[in-house]
Amino acid sequence: MAHELTFSNRSDFFKPSQTLAITAKAKKLIASGESVISLAAGEPDFNTPDTICQTAIESIQNGFTKYTPTSGIPELKQAITLKLQQDNHILVTSDQIVVSVGAKHALYNVFQSLISPGDEVLLIAPYWTSYYEQVIMAGGVPVIINTNMMDQFIPKIEDAQAVLTQKTKLIVINSPNNPTGAVYPRKLLSDLAELAMQNNLWIISDEIYEKLVYDGSEHVSIASLSDDALSRTVTINGFSKSFAMTGWRIGYSVASKELSKRMTCMQDQVTSNPTSFAQKGACQALKISPDFIFSIQKTFQKRRDLMMREFSDLSSVKISKPLGAFYMLCDISEWKNEYNLSDWDISNRLLDDYGVAVIPGEVFGDNTVVRLSYATSEVNIIEGVKRIKDFARSLK
Repeated sequence: MAHELTFSNRSDFFKPSQTLAITAKAKKLIASGESVISLAAGEPDFNTPDTICQTAIESIQNGFTKYTPTSGIPELKQAITLKLQQDNHILVTSDQIVVSVGAKHALYNVFQSLISPGDEVLLIAPYWTSYYEQVIMAGGVPVIINTNMMDQFIPKIEDAQAVLTQKTKLIVINSPNNPTGAVYPRKLLSDLAELAMQNNLWIISDEIYEKLVYDGSEHVSIASLSDDALSRTVTINGFSKSFAMTGWRIGYSVASKELSKRMTCMQDQVTSNPTSFAQKGACQALKISPDFIFSIQKTFQKRRDLMMREFSDLSSVKISKPLGAFYMLCDISEWKNEYNLSDWDISNRLLDDYGVAVIPGEVFGDNTVVRLSYATSEVNIIEGVKRIKDFARSLK
């Protein structure tokens, strides 16, 4: 008698990405003719620069469509090492770089290479949702360090110390931060590096939004602070956010030679190399004029300021002022408490009844907020906030 077809126990633990699901639902409604403003998307709304696209096109036309080395083409890895030296003050060699199919893939490689079943991983909440899911996927145990809007979502070192146990294996840092927009100050990063050294922890530093900082904020790579920090830090970065290359799927990790070797072996068996011609495009991205980065910084800062002004007369919610990335958290505690609405209720009603897409905070570990993205046009920001205000008025 044939056995019943079953699934792995592992697959029971994972949920689909709600950020991607809500964004996809909004796009589907727009395609069907609905008037929907998406304040949910985690990607720039402008096109990849032409010079990057042309480089990739030419590489295809020249036949650069075959397998490459698993960890990336030498030209790109060398360009990344130069970028790290100039921008981040991190001195490494090419064999410490692993180029992957997006920064999310790089994170997967790291978690799978470092975490054994039962290892505890410190996550700073609100956190990017995939950290939590990927830690679980690797058999780890997420341990949460909570932050709040009053402190601009900057964690306290004593809160990190308070949750340390003999099982703590690593801490994940994300600055500039998704979803809060927080930029961690140098002193905090120095304290976290010291904490990691004293307790022999790995550090994962996700710096995908490094170029998107505002109001004179400084992005600091924790690996640049000391030789010890460099030895225990895995720096994650990529091309999606700063160069509007989300669909190109090119990210990378920077780690010790031994860990990079292990991650390359893993990638050998999972995906092998990232797309050949996309790597050529990434090489060109690292040659692009700094004026491009400066212009997108100014664009996003202008949009952030506009969104904050548009919310300024809505007293029933509080908003944070992000210093980086392109997200803003909206505290909806008053709506939850007074009208018995969850963050999911609010997100669903905003999308279904008012045609504006936001992300419920529960997926980031904080159900008192919703996340808004200002990676969209000024017209959409004005109209999107107007619809949120219309929803707020409907509650009275």
